[in-house]
Amino acid sequence: MPIEIVTLTGEALKRTLDSLAQLRISVFRDWPYLYEGSLDYEAEYLQRYAEADGAVVVGAYDGDRLVGAATGEPLGEELEEFRTPFEAGGYNPNEIFYLAESVLEPAYRGQGLGHRFFDAREAHAKRLGYRQAAFCAVVRPENHPLKPAEYRPLNGFWHKRGYKKLDGITVNFPWTDIGEKEESKKVMQVWFRKL
Repeated sequence: MPIEIVTLTGEALKRTLDSLAQLRISVFRDWPYLYEGSLDYEAEYLQRYAEADGAVVVGAYDGDRLVGAATGEPLGEELEEFRTPFEAGGYNPNEIFYLAESVLEPAYRGQGLGHRFFDAREAHAKRLGYRQAAFCAVVRPENHPLKPAEYRPLNGFWHKRGYKKLDGITVNFPWTDIGEKEESKKVMQVWFRKL
């Protein structure tokens, strides 16, 4: 059965947040995020999509099971930690659509779903009148002890989509890494394009 891609907003978005929470915990545990997630943290973190005007979840379904998802919302609705670096760099958060997480179970990778996630979120942003989009990618040291030898960064994929790094603009956002007892801030590089 082919994977179905569904753009979810409003009540449909709210109904998928529990499944999205479980997917985030599972996928983000791997490199490079190394996220030690909990359902309590997820419930609080994902609530912003339920409350934000213009938020979207693009779900990838194998039958009725959520196997991948990509989220987004107007940057002006995002957490302060995400907005402030853009403002400091001279960008207006109210003019940018923020592409947040993109998570996909390993068995479904390499089938073009990443492109479909971007296509759907960018189309949603354009419908809302946005002509700029951005996202963040975690920055880890090259010699990090948990980096898999076979890891390939997604920079080439993002460049092909038209995104470029915004030099000097990074987001510092906390989460608990595997093996940490408490949250620590991680640096995330901002990527940007005009739609």
